[in-house]
Amino acid sequence: MKKLIISVWAFIALPLFSQRDANIRIYPEQGNQQISKHIYGQFAEHLGSCIYGGLWVGPESDIPNTQGYRTDVLNALKKLQIPNLRWPGGCFADEYHWMDGIGPKENRPKMVNNNWGGTIEDNSFGTHEFLNLCELLGCEPYISGNVGSGTVEEMAKWVEYMTSEGDSPMANLRRKNGRDKAWKVKFFGVGNESWGCGAVCDRNIIPTFTVVTLRIAVTMIAMSCSRSPAVPAIMITTGPRR
Repeated sequence: MKKLIISVWAFIALPLFSQRDANIRIYPEQGNQQISKHIYGQFAEHLGSCIYGGLWVGPESDIPNTQGYRTDVLNALKKLQIPNLRWPGGCFADEYHWMDGIGPKENRPKMVNNNWGGTIEDNSFGTHEFLNLCELLGCEPYISGNVGSGTVEEMAKWVEYMTSEGDSPMANLRRKNGRDKAWKVKFFGVGNESWGCGAVCDRNIIPTFTVVTLRIAVTMIAMSCSRSPAVPAIMITTGPRR
């Protein structure tokens, strides 16, 4: 009976509340903050068919493609006008060794994707394929470095390979692999998630070690850049989720 009385009272009172005036105040002069387009970036990880069969099928595929990229996917991404694209992960970044994904395709070693199903990948989609894709899309590349199973040296050499325009060892290796001009890499992630995936996990490694590792990485990567205009402008890392 009490529930019925409460329900009837709510029904009767509803029109009284609905008749109250609502006021909206607009302050156009205060609208001087611009939201960065880069918070709407996209993410490409070696998960399922996102890369192989999704973005990349190779130039010899029967699937219609443009330089090995699926034409339908490429056109769809162009229409989206994505501001940046993050690769190779995600969790996959912490087991990805970039030097396995450069040079002639037939010389690239296969790898086991331990994070996502234990699938075998042939590394036919690597640094050149990703950065060339970003150029085709007109978006900023966002590279995630391997902190989980990689080294600071490995990340620093990757930055040099991608961005150095001088007579440096990694720049010359890039030229040997068919790319003379350095790419412009605006974002470089020092590792993936500090709290999970890979070795830099707050359940396995103490925070102090993580902070020291990140500080060394940022310092050495910056040194490897050699003040090139194509150097990453922003280095990114993440903290604990709690």
